[in-house]
Amino acid sequence: MILTVTMNPSVDIAYQLDVFNLDTVNRVAETHKTPGGKGLNVTRVLSQVGDDVLATGILGGKIGEFIQKELDQVGIEHDFSPISGETRNCIAVLHEGQQTEILESGPTISDEEGKAFLEHFESLVKQVSIISISGSLPKGLPVDFYSKMIEICERYQKPVVLDCSGQALLEVLKGHAKPTVIKPNTEELSQLLNMEVTGDTNVLKAALDQDLFDGVEWVIVSLGSKGAFAKHIDSYYQVTIPKIEVINPVGSGDSTVAGITSALYHAESDEELLKKANCLGMLNAQEKQTGHVNMANYSALFERIKVEEV
Repeated sequence: MILTVTMNPSVDIAYQLDVFNLDTVNRVAETHKTPGGKGLNVTRVLSQVGDDVLATGILGGKIGEFIQKELDQVGIEHDFSPISGETRNCIAVLHEGQQTEILESGPTISDEEGKAFLEHFESLVKQVSIISISGSLPKGLPVDFYSKMIEICERYQKPVVLDCSGQALLEVLKGHAKPTVIKPNTEELSQLLNMEVTGDTNVLKAALDQDLFDGVEWVIVSLGSKGAFAKHIDSYYQVTIPKIEVINPVGSGDSTVAGITSALYHAESDEELLKKANCLGMLNAQEKQTGHVNMANYSALFERIKVEEV
């Protein structure tokens, strides 16, 4: 079984508008409300792929109850740690080919709630094959909280796919316990390394060869519409993707993480992993709802993705 972790979950509310006008009334043509946060997007896609998945994290209040009911309705297993605060809402306004996001910061987690989650997390890690951790840390938790979680995973020799950024990611990379996979984009790489990282192959190779990434088996760099660039141990790969019609890009990175996690879970080859990850990311972008893929289109799109060792 795959364990997904969402430490700062939300209800994701997507408003579809033809035009977004400031300082006046905007009437919404379509509204979608889904259990959100990056880890829950990963969870949903893994479920649609057909993998056994268990969702965890922290939830509180009426919004937390809504999330659990929604997961129950689609048959997704979950085992969250309770908190006293109210889980957040996050709003995406989709208009004129653009996306404007309004994100609540969410509840503040107490020291006791943080410790309780780590104990809960350890009990779940023992039962699963691989762990996917996604998104930001909520207020109140120390910046090295993900490092503590990865130390637990290392103790039980369980691989970890980590999708986070900023100081939380830097703390992990500086620690002794390493994730199996990280998935930064070029902007996040630039921040981590204090250097400009572009999509140029030689620049990317030099960036991923930095000591900061020692011990991380996979570094997969998202290049948006240009595909991806990846390093697996000592091998480098360029991933080229076809052009598609984008309906809603929200959650495409999370769907990519789902593909990475699924491929590792099934011990697939490097090429299969990279194609599966990018295929699921693109399938999500073709759907209105966040964290949804139409698997009927999977095979045809999978075959159009090109992976070259460089």
